[in-house]
Amino acid sequence: MTAVNPWLALPDGAPGPLLTRRLRAAHEALVTRGGPPRAGQDVRAVVWDSWRRSLGSGVDPDAGAAPVDLLDDDLVSYRDAHPLAAVMPVIRRLLVADAEVDKMIVAVADAAGRILWVEGDRRLRSQAEGMHFVAGSRWSEDVVGTNAPGTALALDTPVQIYGSEHYSRTVQPWSCSAAPVHHPVTGQLLGAIDVTGGDHVASPAVLTLVRATVAAAESELRWLHREQLATPAPAPPRPRPASPLLEVLGRDRARLVTPDGPVELSLRHSELVLLLAEAAHSGGGRTAEQLAIEVHGGDAAPVTVRAELSRLRKLLGDELLASRPYRLTAPLDTDLDQVRRLLARGQVATALDRYTGPVLPRSDAPGVRAARARLAGSLRAAVLRSPRPDLLLRWSRLPEAVDDPAVWQALLDVLPVSSPRRAAAANHLLRLRRAPRRP
Repeated sequence: MTAVNPWLALPDGAPGPLLTRRLRAAHEALVTRGGPPRAGQDVRAVVWDSWRRSLGSGVDPDAGAAPVDLLDDDLVSYRDAHPLAAVMPVIRRLLVADAEVDKMIVAVADAAGRILWVEGDRRLRSQAEGMHFVAGSRWSEDVVGTNAPGTALALDTPVQIYGSEHYSRTVQPWSCSAAPVHHPVTGQLLGAIDVTGGDHVASPAVLTLVRATVAAAESELRWLHREQLATPAPAPPRPRPASPLLEVLGRDRARLVTPDGPVELSLRHSELVLLLAEAAHSGGGRTAEQLAIEVHGGDAAPVTVRAELSRLRKLLGDELLASRPYRLTAPLDTDLDQVRRLLARGQVATALDRYTGPVLPRSDAPGVRAARARLAGSLRAAVLRSPRPDLLLRWSRLPEAVDDPAVWQALLDVLPVSSPRRAAAANHLLRLRRAPRRP
């Protein structure tokens, strides 16, 4: 007897009359009670394991849509530079060309599960926009639950997901087949190719077609690699001088990274450069009197600040620091401002990745404390506005959220009832509410 391929959703090519009802009953049992499927329920092992991982990641089965991480110019520049951009003509020729006739959507994702291209049937693409199955959205398994591209990337194997096998109920009207793509020379996981549509997309023939397209794409990558090795590399363009970067997040003392190398600053110089960078961010400078208040809280005379700035100028040079008022005369980026820019673009997950800790945590300077509180407040507000449980889980692990009842209440609101993290969150929130209030 021939063994059934475990990655195939519908080995016979079509769902049985009871399959959808049994799958939804098993899914309901898991997300409400955490229990395994009853005997006779048709849940494949690959699907059941993926459901359990999704539950453990805090994925909400009723979440409305996937998060969008990349937008506009950021999306265009990222995917133009992605290795899979070079094989899109192959993918379009083998899959997209007939997708409208076959009633299918073709999507290409990167290794993190972010959809970079969505092409094919225009009517289906319009319908899929409602669940954010669009370019720039993140469909990794730990964010939206069981789905073909996300699960194919998680397991590094071709896989099909039929309708009600999806963890998110919003996605259950759809079926999909996906396979990972690797660099043929290095073996690096580059992303996944996915076909999404109706029940027919979960047939064995579609997965065979997707795997053949992956093989053709990897063959094209191998040929391009050989061509690149055979072609002499052009002379690199002369690099433009990079703007210095001030790193203050999670650091007791700032580090100023310049084209000549990094410079470790004293705590006082860290505070002064940060405050001048914040002033430049607002389009201005600071007098010695203003800096005395922002650094010392008014307990030091302006002459003390002038002496500190004089020593700082010797370190930085006149080309970066000027006086009357004290100001930066050349562009200076900060990791603090990088996080702010990411938040302004709605890239909350990437902002959390970049946020390595509070602004100069050892500093008691009033101006630094204010900058620290502003950034933490912006991150907190963005996370609370986000519908993603994984972002709340990440923020709740940071010291800034330990004593914040609103964060823990929001976490309880989004975690599924059967999530193993829910009990710990409820106990922590109860302790916060019972703790005496600080004066």
